[in-house]
Amino acid sequence: MCRESIYNARNNFSSLIKLAEGGEPVELTRHNKPVAVLISWEEYEAIRPKKSFYERWLEIREKYADEIAQMIAEGDEGGIPIPPDEPLDEAYLKKIDSIWS
Repeated sequence: MCRESIYNARNNFSSLIKLAEGGEPVELTRHNKPVAVLISWEEYEAIRPKKSFYERWLEIREKYADEIAQMIAEGDEGGIPIPPDEPLDEAYLKKIDSIWS
């Protein structure tokens, strides 16, 4: 890992970015104490937080908004329809029935 003061990083920013792009993290310091790290986009993507359950739920709600509105208009509030490419087998349906009964 390369270590550089913020003062020097200002003058060598392009070269530090090239190091980070090459896969070497660059530690930035202020008064010899670490304050930030430059990393490549690939490394960032690998460690960045994934979507929360709530965010995924909102996406699904948005994706099926028309179907949900139609079901509510028809008085059916049973939930989001299962896409046709994901058929359910009898064993799965029995397991669900046993859980919810």
